[in-house]
Amino acid sequence: MNKTLVVYFSATGNTAKLAKTLASVVGGDLHEIQPKQPYTSADLDWHDSKSRSSVEINDKTFRPEIANKVNNMEHYDTIYIGFPIWWYVAPTIINTFLEQYNLEGKTVIPFATSGSSGIEKVNAELKNSCKSAILKDGKRFAPNASAQELKKWVESFYK
Repeated sequence: MNKTLVVYFSATGNTAKLAKTLASVVGGDLHEIQPKQPYTSADLDWHDSKSRSSVEINDKTFRPEIANKVNNMEHYDTIYIGFPIWWYVAPTIINTFLEQYNLEGKTVIPFATSGSSGIEKVNAELKNSCKSAILKDGKRFAPNASAQELKKWVESFYK
């Protein structure tokens, strides 16, 4: 039986909204990635090169700590992983999450929110964090994407 997990990191609530809709569409379990040190507005100020998010994204080896874990990752076959796009890639906390688990044979499918940045560069940054998984190309959505839009996207993986 294919067990699905929708996991997400949401800095401002946009990705959370999308993830909840996606979990409903796929009938999957939902898990929020919670940073050990929560992000403040100042941390997320991408105009400030010294803000936490700017520093983290510029150091590809940095791995922010996560406060919570998925206790039964071995039960999942498909993992949808959602995040806001930061500078055309996933925040490094996504790498932290992926590297915590044995993902051998699991299918990992990114989804993202962004005001304007595309998702095209995401997999290049994530592939080393989930080497033994099947990493599919993801898609960027508006936070208020409809269940119908998400269902059509999900179905495209099974054609």
